[in-house]
Amino acid sequence: MVGVISIGRNPRSEAESSTSVREMVAATELSRPATVDLFCGAGGLSYGMKRAGMNIVAGIDVDPACRHPFEINVEAPFHERDLTEVSASFVASLFPETGSRVLAGCAPCQPFSTYTQGQDTEKEQWSLLDKFGELTAELQPDIVTMENVPRLTARPVFETFLSALRESGYRYTHRIVRCASYGVPQTRSRLVLLASRLGDINLVAPTHSDGSVATVRDTIGHLESIPAGGTGGSDPLHKASGLSEKNLKRIRAAKAGGTWRDWEESLRAPCHNRPSGRSYPGVYGRMEWDRPGPTITTQFHGFGNGRFGHPDQDRAISLREGALLQTFPASYSFVPDDGTVHIAPVARLIGNAVPVKLGEAIGRSIVDHLEEMA
Repeated sequence: MVGVISIGRNPRSEAESSTSVREMVAATELSRPATVDLFCGAGGLSYGMKRAGMNIVAGIDVDPACRHPFEINVEAPFHERDLTEVSASFVASLFPETGSRVLAGCAPCQPFSTYTQGQDTEKEQWSLLDKFGELTAELQPDIVTMENVPRLTARPVFETFLSALRESGYRYTHRIVRCASYGVPQTRSRLVLLASRLGDINLVAPTHSDGSVATVRDTIGHLESIPAGGTGGSDPLHKASGLSEKNLKRIRAAKAGGTWRDWEESLRAPCHNRPSGRSYPGVYGRMEWDRPGPTITTQFHGFGNGRFGHPDQDRAISLREGALLQTFPASYSFVPDDGTVHIAPVARLIGNAVPVKLGEAIGRSIVDHLEEMA
């Protein structure tokens, strides 16, 4: 009898190979610093840190709208929870048993967040920062990082937070960062804090000089033209708010980089003639092609909310344009493929986010520090 040599698949070999691959992937994940992102939002900070080589193990936020963009893009579990009610033991359970632990977040000032509105006292306004400090003291992660508004440094609660870090044995650095220095096409400035129990830690050097900053043209100049109220043919997020007849006349009269003072008197709003209105020349303004854009806020979809007019199209910038100016990649998904794009809720997710490239700079700083300390 002639022997037959089988060249078919060996189920056992395939299973062993598959197991081996899974083990290799698991080992790689464990070797990367594990990060829990408090106040994670749509994932800007986490996505940037992931691009820098960090292992994002979980995100926590009170806003259920954050679940889709965080889980789809960051590819990590999202936990819808009010941080004021989250225990240190719960956060600890999200980390792997071994490896470096990083606690990250942007604790919002409550009157300007989705958490609460209209609170007045210092303690109430910054209670979420206090909570961040409490979790840090109980968890004792290797690294702590926080991104926040520059004005926080002038508040007593910030010194309380720094004092708690010192008492827990952390060395830290913090400074006000021009986001354009790290490739973000905005004039935005943010407070960045890095703290480590292992040794001195610093933010990586800027990647862009004043003469090489990213501009509006670099970022959104390639997108198709759409009218006010219109949507791009291939991208449902390339969607712009509509304009009233009066605002359409105003934007047609607006010059890139100009102000409402360029308009004829009949187009000016009553607030422009009050002393308080005269100090806001950028309202109802157009962006300039060859400069960074303004700080992208949750209201960037409205022409009258700041310098959010497109440089030469008669509309406010679209949701996708706002996301690109926040340095989210063009593929970043904010709503399910079969979902409806509602402008205001999506703009809120985009405007509240940490710019991805700033998150990447923070992540590289942590990775470099851990490698240096190893």
